[in-house]
Amino acid sequence: MTDATAPDTSLSLRHFPIAFFAVVMGMWGWVLASQAAVGAGVLPSAFSVNLRWLAVLITVLIFVTYGIKAVLYPSACKAEWRTPPKLAFFPAASISLLLVGTAFLDDAPAFAETIWLIGAIAQGVLALAVVSSWINHRSLEVGQLSPAWFIPAVGNVVAPLAGAQLGYIELSWLFLSGGLIFWLVLLTLVINRLMFHDPLPGKLLPTLVILIAPPAVAFSAYVGLTGQVDGFARILINAAFVFGLLVLIQLPKFRTLPFALSWWALSFPVAALVGATFTFGRLVDLPVYTNIAALILGALTLVMVALVLKTLLVLAKGHFFRPEG
Repeated sequence: MTDATAPDTSLSLRHFPIAFFAVVMGMWGWVLASQAAVGAGVLPSAFSVNLRWLAVLITVLIFVTYGIKAVLYPSACKAEWRTPPKLAFFPAASISLLLVGTAFLDDAPAFAETIWLIGAIAQGVLALAVVSSWINHRSLEVGQLSPAWFIPAVGNVVAPLAGAQLGYIELSWLFLSGGLIFWLVLLTLVINRLMFHDPLPGKLLPTLVILIAPPAVAFSAYVGLTGQVDGFARILINAAFVFGLLVLIQLPKFRTLPFALSWWALSFPVAALVGATFTFGRLVDLPVYTNIAALILGALTLVMVALVLKTLLVLAKGHFFRPEG
């Protein structure tokens, strides 16, 4: 059945959202956080291994589902690409591949390198395409801007996590440099939007947590490339802590919000902070940071279990296969 002849029913694969790739990102962020905890002696390796296979299952299901949508309903995918708030989620797919490669780096290096290369190429193309679309889009409004726009920049700084270990040093520096530049630009725009314009709609309020991700991931990527914690690395990790505290203050506002896919914004950024904090504690030999990371990991695990169960419940009701509204 092609896009031209497929019926547009009230319950259809046509409405399966691109934002579902944030679920994949969140799952692999949780996997990497658990691997960091295993390395710190906080978790047994069996937990991380089993979690990784759960993430594989969820990844395959979401990639296949959206792939079928792209074949049957290409116009629906094009419509998402032309919608600025949804456009930023397309690189979540390539970021997910980069995270898969990172998670399998120790156990299956050949597989990890293959997946990482596919993800790196896709991320480079998508990041440039998204930024180009922003530049050439003349109907953008401030109200369309949200922290979700960080996703393309976050993807760039994710690449060096495995890239440095795989030997792609200069390519990793290229991704990290581009990611940091776009992060600083977008950070200025997002803070301006949050401070001087209408508040974020309730549905998008959880995306505030994304503020944590760029500096947290950039720290891990930077120390992976340099092998040391210098002044710049300390700025990055402490920026992540500052944004984490800022988000923590906002959490009471989340209590009355209905569940939506935007709640998955709590997953990857917090997981990235866990991994960065474990790394920082190990490199500076300060156990207090290991304890802080373990505490955040405990909170992350509770959040992830709740997100998975709530998503399955809503998915069973067909909510994600209906038109938005």
